[in-house]
Amino acid sequence: MSAFVSDPSLDNVRDAAGDGTEVDVAVHLHDGTVRLSILWTQEILLSADDAEQVARALQRAAEQARSITAAQSPARPTDA
Repeated sequence: MSAFVSDPSLDNVRDAAGDGTEVDVAVHLHDGTVRLSILWTQEILLSADDAEQVARALQRAAEQARSITAAQSPARPTDA
């Protein structure tokens, strides 16, 4: 079982050239790292709408990653 959780909103994002290339944005639930994968090739051509969708997915992943790492950070001592 993978500790990465993919953003389901990208399920229909495909290469604009019609090559079947896919993009995936996922967050690691244990350490809060964000993975951006381009599947089946080394690059992907996106329409403007799909590029915006990927950008939003990356922003959501960054927010989720921050909350994961914040939960893992030890409490900071208060100044006396």
